[in-house]
Amino acid sequence: LIYDDANDQVVPLGRQPDSHMVSSAQDLRDANSGFIPVYIDPSRGSILGLLKQKATMMERYHAGGVVGYIITVMLAIGLLIGLYKVITLTLISGKMRAQLNNIDSPSDANPLGRILKVYQANKTADTENLELKLDEAILRELPSIDSGINIIKIFAAIAPLLGLLGTVLGMIATFQQITLFGTGDPRIMAGSISMALVTTAQGIIAALPLILTHSIVASRSKSIVHILDEQTAGIIATHAESEKA
Repeated sequence: LIYDDANDQVVPLGRQPDSHMVSSAQDLRDANSGFIPVYIDPSRGSILGLLKQKATMMERYHAGGVVGYIITVMLAIGLLIGLYKVITLTLISGKMRAQLNNIDSPSDANPLGRILKVYQANKTADTENLELKLDEAILRELPSIDSGINIIKIFAAIAPLLGLLGTVLGMIATFQQITLFGTGDPRIMAGSISMALVTTAQGIIAALPLILTHSIVASRSKSIVHILDEQTAGIIATHAESEKA
């Protein structure tokens, strides 16, 4: 509430202050005794009037406009892909660890089992042909393991660039307003420039979790491929030794 000198009455603000300020007033209203901390405007409403001009988080978000919405969609898609890949790669890794404990009974349910089946089907081949067959089997497994990872990386790279694009477009619009209406009120120009910078912040905020997600997913993918390469190299070495013997 603020006091209106012109009408000699107390009127509500057009927009209420932050929740912690409102809750302190409620605590004071409900208190019966003791000391209660409360916010008081000594300027008789001037400071509270300025608080109305402070943009909320949602207002700042919507100030990003279409570019901000595109960045948000990219962030959501990238995180969903990352979550899906983390789950699927974790399941694949678990199945491969189980397969390592049961090498003699390969299963089609995991990449390592399928590679072991290729080896069993080509046991009589010479070492060179066996190596080619196993390399071919690994190459068949890579697309399903690596799928979607590059999309996360691309989104992480594009998000800051889109943010800069939004800032440039916002600055162009601001200078067009200055050309048309002049610079009578510097606060309006400063506010427009501040809103133009929102998309840059949105792009950076979106890029950070996407980079982290890409790092996690890529490391899990590399660990699976490393196991496949390691087991394949061991199979070829064992086959070469038995061939010489």
